[in-house]
Amino acid sequence: MKNIVVIGSLNVDVLQRIDRLPKEGETLSILNKSSNFGGKGANQAVAAARQGAIVSFIGAVGADSEGQRFIQLLEHEGINSQFIQTKDGSTGTAYIMLEEDGHNTILVHGGANADLTVDDVEQARLLIENADIVLAQLEVPRTVIAHGFAIAKAAGAMTILNPAPVTRRIEADILSHTDLLIPNETEAAALLNLPASTDYQTLKERLPLYHEQLGIQNLIITLGEAGAFFAIGRHIGPVKNFHVAVEDTTAAGDTFIGTIATTIEPNFTNIERTLQKAAAAAAIAVSKPGAIPSIPYQEEIARKLAPMTMS
Repeated sequence: MKNIVVIGSLNVDVLQRIDRLPKEGETLSILNKSSNFGGKGANQAVAAARQGAIVSFIGAVGADSEGQRFIQLLEHEGINSQFIQTKDGSTGTAYIMLEEDGHNTILVHGGANADLTVDDVEQARLLIENADIVLAQLEVPRTVIAHGFAIAKAAGAMTILNPAPVTRRIEADILSHTDLLIPNETEAAALLNLPASTDYQTLKERLPLYHEQLGIQNLIITLGEAGAFFAIGRHIGPVKNFHVAVEDTTAAGDTFIGTIATTIEPNFTNIERTLQKAAAAAAIAVSKPGAIPSIPYQEEIARKLAPMTMS
């Protein structure tokens, strides 16, 4: 059973269903609107917890009713909330525009996430030092991630970074302590200042650039409908998707990453089985609406993988 610490974001997701994105200067109607709890950090933590990991969270919520209810939700999921700080102001918010085809566009207001500090992470030093894996995204301050990853590596934990939201630069003190980088195709390309691509050969040709420019040796790129691409040491290959009817892609990548954190071995020897399980979990997530409500439990993933195990 993995001991996972997530340093990450906690957002209230405001989901707005639309036919399509409006053009510049155009006004369109919102077909339906709802609110759920989400945020990349929370989604990834819940994905890991629902698959049996011991999960603790380092993050921040606002001094509002949403923040307190968010903490209660995570505790209900079995996630240790001891190091979730309450800050003045509001809990983070993500505005999700969900198109008819299931694709989404997201705007994020950081709120309390932006107020997480190095001191907050330092309070959780012992927690990080006892972790098997420390997982982070870029929806909290970079100095916080750098400090948490430095503690983790000094203690021998594996670190996984999801470089989202997209950025063209990640500080060297974060990358030098990152064992596994998991961007999507847009983020992966932005890190190299190149056009996004899901083409296997193109991604393979770009691999030396991740080594030379970022110092990254282990990379998994999620590619949406095209599956995923991985390069772990000398092992390079595609990851095929499970074909499902897409309802909402909001938490698919986070479910994929949370599953990897729960399953991967320190030496990456089980990488292919890990990626197969992650793809199955993400497929279940996209077949349901919402973020956290769509994240599957271990039993659901096992049922999804059963036909492959029997074949």
